[in-house]
Amino acid sequence: MSASAQPNIYWARFEHDNWNVYMAATSNGLCYIGSDHKPYEEMADWVSRRFPGSTLIRDDATMQPYVTELREYLQGERKQFDAPCDCKGTPFQVAVWNALCEIPYGETRSYSDIALLIQRPASVRAVGTAIGANPVLISIPCHRVIGKNGSLTGYRGGLEMKTKLLDLEQSCVTTKNPSKSNTP
Repeated sequence: MSASAQPNIYWARFEHDNWNVYMAATSNGLCYIGSDHKPYEEMADWVSRRFPGSTLIRDDATMQPYVTELREYLQGERKQFDAPCDCKGTPFQVAVWNALCEIPYGETRSYSDIALLIQRPASVRAVGTAIGANPVLISIPCHRVIGKNGSLTGYRGGLEMKTKLLDLEQSCVTTKNPSKSNTP
């Protein structure tokens, strides 16, 4: 494929309250949400590896639907994302990412739970690797995966970001239904 045939990648910088992330999309959907407070280069490097020869174009208007959904989520007004994603991965990675989207808002699952869900119980480490390759943090909720013993484990955005996301979801669930327990 020639360089001219590569897709344009549109991007925006999302800033809200104490959040600051870069987001990118192809014409088919959201393809990247970066780590909180990381530089533009994190996104640019990711795009150059996944979409070699593509052009990064800042386009706040094209990115607005994705920005709106992320803002609504961080304000506790949205439980899942509806805008399309354009996530390229192996069939195994896609199966893991789809399984992550089945974890209910405010709940967590272990890596073993995800391996069982995709009917690959012996693939716990591979599940962890696929989760680490998730290009769309938050929208594909890999932050909802924790260690089997309940401990917080690795997260591309860092454990501080993972903790903030889990705390946000727990506070929204508790506020809306204080009598309901949200542990799996």
